[in-house]
Amino acid sequence: MNWKNIDSFPVMGNWLNKSNAVPLDFSAANTALQKETYGNIDAFCDHVSHLLQHAGVAFGYGGYFENRIIYNVFDNFATPAEHRNIHLGIDVWGTEGTEVFCPIEGEIHSFRFNDGDGNYGPAIILKHHIEGETLFSLYGHLRRADLNGLQVGQTISKGSLLCHLGEPHENGKWPPHLHFQLMRDMEGWEGDYPGVCASKDEPHFRKNCPDPLSLIYKD
Repeated sequence: MNWKNIDSFPVMGNWLNKSNAVPLDFSAANTALQKETYGNIDAFCDHVSHLLQHAGVAFGYGGYFENRIIYNVFDNFATPAEHRNIHLGIDVWGTEGTEVFCPIEGEIHSFRFNDGDGNYGPAIILKHHIEGETLFSLYGHLRRADLNGLQVGQTISKGSLLCHLGEPHENGKWPPHLHFQLMRDMEGWEGDYPGVCASKDEPHFRKNCPDPLSLIYKD
């Protein structure tokens, strides 16, 4: 399926482009990003805010299959074989409370508060039927109040307000941002799905997690 041909509503309310967004690099190749920064939530928040202010934009974005260094400070990304560090979705960094919208009509598949530092915090997963195919979309690092009143199977119309960017004490101890990810198969997960994988598992997740950029960004 060519996602660029889908008639969708911009996830952030307006399409991201060069006038309002800048790509951010959180990979190991970014030597300007030090553990003293990403390992301290206040310093990390200040770092992201500075990057956006310096660029004169409201949003930062990126991270699809980026090999990131920022997960090294969280125990939940460690596996017996190696650290999980390959990011599977796209992050949109912004201001706490920023509204997030449903891009394609769907229904609530599941939702959950995923507790713990480095985790999603509140997450919502939608199920969509598009051109005879099923697609799931995940929204993580939300406000906890966004989960109130949700029901599995509830219809969510395209363009309707879905959730908001949460603040660090409820979003898993991250600077305010949306983790947005697509999945073809939920593989039994509910209210959660891996957003980061180990290098050895990258081929599997590349097949199951298509690039969601066209639902967020347009030139």
